[in-house]
Amino acid sequence: MLVLFETPAGYAIFKLLDESKLSEIDNLYQEFNTPEGASTVVKLKNFVKFEDTTEALAATTAAIEGKISKPLKKALKKYVCKEVQDQLLVGDSKLGSAIREKFDLQCVSNTNVQELLRCIRSQMDSLLAGLPKKEMTAMALGLAHSLSRYKLKFSPDKIDTMIVQAQCLLDDLDKELNNYIMRCREWYGWHFPELGKIITDNTLFVKVVKLIGTRDYASKTDLSDILPEDLEEKVKEAAEISMGTEISEDDIMNIQNLCDEIISITDYRTHLTDYLKARMMAMAPNLTVLIGEHIGARLIAHAGSLMNLAKHPASTIQIFGAEKALFRALKTKKDTPKYGLIYHAQLVGQCSTKNKGKMSRMLAAKAALATRVDAFGEDVSFELGAEHKVKLENRLRLLEEGNLRRISGTGKAKIKFEKYHSKSEVYQYPDASDNTIDKKPIKREHSPDEDQVSAKKIKLENDVSLKNIKTENEEPAEDALPEPSSEKKKKKKRKSEVKTEPEPEPEVSLEEPKSEKKKKKKRQSQADE
Repeated sequence: MLVLFETPAGYAIFKLLDESKLSEIDNLYQEFNTPEGASTVVKLKNFVKFEDTTEALAATTAAIEGKISKPLKKALKKYVCKEVQDQLLVGDSKLGSAIREKFDLQCVSNTNVQELLRCIRSQMDSLLAGLPKKEMTAMALGLAHSLSRYKLKFSPDKIDTMIVQAQCLLDDLDKELNNYIMRCREWYGWHFPELGKIITDNTLFVKVVKLIGTRDYASKTDLSDILPEDLEEKVKEAAEISMGTEISEDDIMNIQNLCDEIISITDYRTHLTDYLKARMMAMAPNLTVLIGEHIGARLIAHAGSLMNLAKHPASTIQIFGAEKALFRALKTKKDTPKYGLIYHAQLVGQCSTKNKGKMSRMLAAKAALATRVDAFGEDVSFELGAEHKVKLENRLRLLEEGNLRRISGTGKAKIKFEKYHSKSEVYQYPDASDNTIDKKPIKREHSPDEDQVSAKKIKLENDVSLKNIKTENEEPAEDALPEPSSEKKKKKKRKSEVKTEPEPEPEVSLEEPKSEKKKKKKRQSQADE
């Protein structure tokens, strides 16, 4: 049984002396502790050395792709096929299947073979006696550099430094454009201040300034290619009645040169944005589809590289860009921030204020998965990112609209769909309440207890009045003695008032008894007459 062992310097073919050792793989490492023990298990049969680093690189790349290189093909024809062997132990299963198809050899590749190769690698210096250690180290280092350059040369899409530089340049361009446009508006505003209020778009403003020049030429200039008709008329009308100062030709020339710079920088920014989008779709398609090319590029730039971003957990990705707020919150023992750079993503921007924290947490979790697939996957497409985006959009719809099923009652019953709308109510003070003219007096409502007490008082007063009337009827009507009878009546009235009135009350209900008393007195006087 032969063993195919790959080294940076060439291919080594060992012969397994005891085939039973392959089944007793658990204790095999103990026999490889010493060079003498290793020589009792395997023995070097042949070693095919590479001529130079180029041949070594070609053999390594072919082995990675599961193909047979020229040096390996020569070695197998010369040393393996001559002797009839039952099996050939190979470390890579793809390479083993290629050898089986090419040479009709039975190849074995499993965990036991991997363990045997690992033991051989531990004693490689003693088993390969004809190859010095320094030469093996030099060949390994040269092959590592060549392989790295080969991968970078034939897979330039995986270079994330280009994305980092492009995103940083975009941020710088935005700052410069903002400063230039502010300077242009302020500079030209001294001459034509009304134009800045009519045209709010910065790009249109710069193009109009470049075409018009001084406001005297506004009526003669055709702006139909840039502005709609209504805006064009407003600009021309405002130019005729403008209150700005007069400027010279040199001033307007410098302003137009500034406008040319702004237009050129804007065009370059558009071109750079397209380049960044294409690079992000080639390098991290799932992350780009999920959160957008600008936010994904900012996350990669903040982490340093795509590999570094893939190593971070979702909780760290969520607060990327909010480190100062995080440490300040930890220091002051307050609430930590819920989002950083991911706040500007489209899914988070669509949420209401109360759901932004939940959506940023879910989006960070899906972004972490998408980044790892982009960084460590092979033949990556954007299907995973698109699938996660659809799930997050459905989840967002549920959060914004509320649950559609009842908590109690039958499971089939559904409540009506009611979307939450924030109401901005403004209460105004009614001015009519300040007017007191032509208003009826408001009567005070009495409690039931007060009504009972007042009813009792009225009954007592009515009883007293009836008693007084009876006493008056019983007394003899004599004309000779009018004064003593009147004095007696007054005394009786005083006594009854003292007895029946526990508290002083307004005499509202005594009007009717008094009127009846007067009528009876009139009748008596008429009868006497």
